[in-house]
Amino acid sequence: MTEAPTPELTDPRLSAARDLLQAGRDMARQWRLGTCLFLSEKGVGSEAAWKTRCAAEGRVMQHAHIGFRDVNRTIDAIRTVHATCARSGVTVDRFGITLDWSMGYPEAMRAKASRGTGIVLGGPEDFARITNAAPAAAHFGDFMLGLPGAVENTRSAIAAGATAIGNLGQYFTFRLPYWDDDVATTEATVTALGLIAAQDETILVHSNLDDGFAGLFIDMACALGMVVIEKYIVEDLIGARVSHCYGHHFSDPLSRVAFHAALVQINDAPGTMIFGNTVAYQSTSAGNYASLSSYLTADILALGRWPSGHAVNPVPVTENQRIPDIDEIIDAQTFAHRLAYHAPFYAPILDWPTIEAMAATLVEGGRRFAAAVIAGLADRDVDTKDPAALMLAIRRMGPKRLELLFGPGAETPRGRQPLIHAEWARELNHKATEWVGRQSPLEVPKTPLVCIGTTDVHEHGKYLVEQALEGLGADIVDAGVAVDPETLVRRAKDAGANVIAISTYNGVALSYAKAVKAVMASHGLDLPLLVGGRLNEIPKDSNSGLPVDVRSDLAAAGCFPCSDLDEMLAALRTTIPSA
Repeated sequence: MTEAPTPELTDPRLSAARDLLQAGRDMARQWRLGTCLFLSEKGVGSEAAWKTRCAAEGRVMQHAHIGFRDVNRTIDAIRTVHATCARSGVTVDRFGITLDWSMGYPEAMRAKASRGTGIVLGGPEDFARITNAAPAAAHFGDFMLGLPGAVENTRSAIAAGATAIGNLGQYFTFRLPYWDDDVATTEATVTALGLIAAQDETILVHSNLDDGFAGLFIDMACALGMVVIEKYIVEDLIGARVSHCYGHHFSDPLSRVAFHAALVQINDAPGTMIFGNTVAYQSTSAGNYASLSSYLTADILALGRWPSGHAVNPVPVTENQRIPDIDEIIDAQTFAHRLAYHAPFYAPILDWPTIEAMAATLVEGGRRFAAAVIAGLADRDVDTKDPAALMLAIRRMGPKRLELLFGPGAETPRGRQPLIHAEWARELNHKATEWVGRQSPLEVPKTPLVCIGTTDVHEHGKYLVEQALEGLGADIVDAGVAVDPETLVRRAKDAGANVIAISTYNGVALSYAKAVKAVMASHGLDLPLLVGGRLNEIPKDSNSGLPVDVRSDLAAAGCFPCSDLDEMLAALRTTIPSA
C-alpha cells in the first residue's frame, strides 16, 4: 500500500501556547458561564458536580442522543423524552445533539459551507434554546472543539450554561472539506481551551476516544495511552479538566469492562458517557435488543464496581436503519433504567480477576506508550511543554506512525504486535479473511490498483475494504480520510490507479460522488467509481430533514453503489477488464 508523505511536525507559523492561552483568559472576562435549567433546578455549579454526586450515590446516569436536523424538532424531542421518562420514574440526566459539521468552520464561513445531516446553531441564544429545553445537562460534543470554529462555539456554549464541551478527540483526526490550515485549527482549539480553563466552575473538556487516534490504533494499550497524553495536555499544561468517552467499537464485554477499569485508574475526572456500541446493531429491531442488553449490562456492571460519573447511552435499536424517533428513544431509556435494576445481580458471577488483569496490561502499556510519544517527539525538536506545539505534532504524525514508532508491543515485520488487539481491527480482519476465503481468484488481465479515500473521518469501512482487496491480490493507493474530491482524483491519477473507491458515512454520498466524477472529467479520466458505506443524503428540497437512499441516483450518475463486499467484487469484475 502506498501512502501520502508525513508533513513536518513543527511549524514556524504556530503561535506560542502561552499567548493563545492568555487570549483565552482575556476572553473569559467577557464570556462567563451562564445559567440554564439543569444548573438551576439541580442546584449545582456544573455537570461535573452533579456527576460526582450521582457516582457517590451509586446511581447509573443516562444519556440520550437526539439526531434530528431541525432545531425545533430537536428541542421538542428533548422536552418530550425528558418529561415522558420522568413520569415513568426514569431520569435522563443529559442530552446530546447532532451538530452539523459545517459548525466546525469559523462562523463567517458557515453559510457557504456544505451541509451534513446535523443542526446548525448560531450565537448564545441558539445554544440556550438547547440548554433550557429540559432540566438535563446539554452535551455539545462533535464539531465544537478541535476545529477552526472552536472559539465561537465554545463562547456560545459557555454563555448558554453548558459545562461539558467537546470533542477534543476530533482535533487529531477530523478534517473539514477544503480546510487544510492545521495551524489555525490548533490555535483556535488551544485558545478555546484557555477560555474553558479560566472559568470559575469546572467545564469538562469532552473527548470521545473513538473519534480520535484511539479509535484507529490496532493496540488497545495505545488507545488508553491517548488518555494519558490528553490528560497531560489539558490538565498539566493548560489547567482544565478532561473527560473521556468510549464505547462505539467495543462489542466484547471483557474488553469493554476492562477498558473502563483501566480508564478510571488513569483519569479521575468524571466521565461524560459510555457510548453505545452501534456497530453491534446488525439485525432487526428485535434482534438489536440483544446487542443493547449486552453492552448496557457490561457498562452498568463496570459503573457499579468503578463509579466514574459516566452516563450510559442506550442507543435506540433502529439506529442502523434510520434516525430514531422520539418513542424509540424513550423505549431505549426505559429499557436501560430497568436493566440497571437487574444487572447488579450478575456481578457475583463475573470473573473480576481476569478483567482486572487485562486492565493492568492496558494501564502499563498505555503509560509506556504515552511516555515514549512525549520523549520521541522531544527528540524530534517538538516543544512538549507547549500544548499547541505538542498537539500539532501528534496530529501531523498520525496514528499509524505513532503506533509504529512508539507502541508498547514488540516489533514484527508487519508492525507492532498489539498487547491487546483492538476489537474493531480484530473483527474486521476476521471478516475480511473469512470473506476472501470464499471468493474465487479475480482472474482479470490487469491487477487492480484501487485508490481509496473517505468523505469523512470514519475509517473502519475503508480499513475493511483495504483488507479485503489486498486479500484478493489488488494493490491499494491510500488517499486518506476526509479527502477532497480534487485530492482524491489527483492521488489516483499520479499513482496510475485504474479504480477509485469511496467510503462514506456522513450523508453526502451522491453530491460527493458527482464532484469526483466532475473532477475526473476535468482531468480527462474515466475511471470506475465504487461508492460504499452509508449511501444516503438529505435532498435539498426535503421537508423532513431526513436522509434518503441514493443508490439508484448513484447508479444513474455512472457510479457503482456497493452496499457490501460482494457488490464491490462484482463491480471490480465488471470494470477491471475494460480499465
